[in-house]
Amino acid sequence: MSEKINAGQKTAVITGASRGIGRAVALALAEQGYRLGLCCRKDIRKLREVESRALNAGAPKVLVRQADMSVYEEGTEFAEAVLREFGHADVLVNNAGMSIVGLFQDLTPQDWRKITDTNIGSVYTMCHALLPSMIHRKAGRIINISSVWGSVGGSCEVAYSATKGAVNALTRALGKELAPSGIAVNAIACGAIDTQMNTVFGKEALDGLAQEIPAGRMGRPEEVADTVLALLEAPLYLTGQVITLDGGWT
Repeated sequence: MSEKINAGQKTAVITGASRGIGRAVALALAEQGYRLGLCCRKDIRKLREVESRALNAGAPKVLVRQADMSVYEEGTEFAEAVLREFGHADVLVNNAGMSIVGLFQDLTPQDWRKITDTNIGSVYTMCHALLPSMIHRKAGRIINISSVWGSVGGSCEVAYSATKGAVNALTRALGKELAPSGIAVNAIACGAIDTQMNTVFGKEALDGLAQEIPAGRMGRPEEVADTVLALLEAPLYLTGQVITLDGGWT
């Protein structure tokens, strides 16, 4: 983004912020002067590194917490810590997510519950915890990080596709519900982004995948972050939308 958003004393909350897309979004918002509430599931050391970089990049203050977003109580505790520290949240970026690759018939009930609790349950938890403050202030932006598989489905990623489809539906419905309160809700349906989550496929498969994408390459986490910034600058009239970012792939 060429121009700096006038963040003032605005606060952005980002889940799954220790790496990949979440990390890129955190650093981009830090450069815009946002105070940050960041969480991750397990690698608190990497999250502390993001905290340090965010402070150096211009974030006035950063709150970090280790929280498993598939557990309602842990997500709620994180949200409450943000509200205690900053008083309110202006921006919520729901990025926490996981993928399970394999045949549907091999998916265990435990795996199904884990991926649904993480990918869609975390969105419910964070929205449920932070919305009362946003509604009271009649201001807020919610951006859900989704996937093209939520729109078109992905073979051997049935559970992931189902959860991202649910995220898309939640985005559209919640956008309608919150528009009278001055709160915009949108999602970014990412295509193949060059993050650690996709390294499970191996270099040969990823090279082949890149050849299928009209843009000729995988997306970068920083491009997702730029899209987040663009949505934060967009009119509130842009709400309930699922924006596809996939280099023309789907």
